[in-house]
Amino acid sequence: MDFPFSRLRRRPDVEADNLQAHDATDVLLVDRVLSLGPVGAEIAVIGDDYGAITLALTAAGFDGIRVHQDLATGRRALARNADELGLAGFAAHELDASLLSGARLVLLQLPKSLAELEEIADAVARWAARDVVLVAGGRVKHMTVAQNEVLGRSFEHVQAERAERKSRLVVATEPKEVPVEPPFPVRADHDGLTLVAHGGAFAGARLDIGTRVLLDVLALGPSRLRTDAPGSAGNPSDGPADAHPSGATDGAGTSAAPIVVDLGCGTGALAVSYALAHPDARVSATDRSAAAVASARATAVANGVADRVTVTHDDAGSALPDAGADIVLLNPPFHLGTSVHTGAATRLFDAAARLLRPGGELFTVYNSSLGYRAELTRLVGATEQLHRTAKFTVTRSIRR
Repeated sequence: MDFPFSRLRRRPDVEADNLQAHDATDVLLVDRVLSLGPVGAEIAVIGDDYGAITLALTAAGFDGIRVHQDLATGRRALARNADELGLAGFAAHELDASLLSGARLVLLQLPKSLAELEEIADAVARWAARDVVLVAGGRVKHMTVAQNEVLGRSFEHVQAERAERKSRLVVATEPKEVPVEPPFPVRADHDGLTLVAHGGAFAGARLDIGTRVLLDVLALGPSRLRTDAPGSAGNPSDGPADAHPSGATDGAGTSAAPIVVDLGCGTGALAVSYALAHPDARVSATDRSAAAVASARATAVANGVADRVTVTHDDAGSALPDAGADIVLLNPPFHLGTSVHTGAATRLFDAAARLLRPGGELFTVYNSSLGYRAELTRLVGATEQLHRTAKFTVTRSIRR
């Protein structure tokens, strides 16, 4: 079709020469719809990273398309791309009945996570029309037989088609009867910390190893949550850091409750652990993933701290005030979709620098091979190593 895919942009997400705002899978999915010709109100689009599918179909005359994007950056990119192309007539939804009720054709960019795919497939079978057709697509190098098996749990027939332009479509039809309770969210207990997770949340209800290392260094690890974290004096690499600084004061110069931000919160393990250990702290958790945000909110409820942990769906804490935080906790990603790229971490380091007051502290855990210490020093301030293993490094950066 004659749609200007090349004009689409990823912003506010990371942009680079090897990162595009559309791929061949988007084009295959659009071409499939054009060959079928259903009315727009019967189409739901899931996982449209930057709006390529939605906008191409809207430009072709399909009105009333419903779209769900997990990432806040994708939602903003879609809105900006639509504005620049002068396109309207589609509606954004969460992954719920409002997205899928009455839908007869669902287009899906296959997610990386099998758990996320399972939650999506169940949602389509649960809420869409009984004659719905789910057309899922992905790049061949990222597709597995396991994805077909997951789809087969919710659909009677799953058929993979021949690859075109290094992408492939998989068609699922005849939704099966769904269980009374959906498969997600799931929950797991970790010695005093309960994690709740939707399918699209990183690490699910597990406590991922990087987060565990940071919790242990800050003396916030499961089964030993406490407020008297040792190790604030002397060499910080000799013991856990004091993540409850006495420097936070109110306007009168007296001690004030610290303001803590969990940047890229995932399922909320860091935010909730800090709130459990420090009942006087005000904790804000933010993530660009809607699945992560829903998970973190549920985790806060499960641990009885929902009144002290505020969770927002946002891009790099953009809605939080400048220089308002005493502490930022960060376990940054090193992937953008299926691409290995450090740009996501850099954006979060920049965000931490903006959010912290002068003298505020950023605690970061990252893969030791990435060597972020110099970048943290450049973007945030003086950075020291608190802990290092062959796999992970924990640092503390003081906002200059």
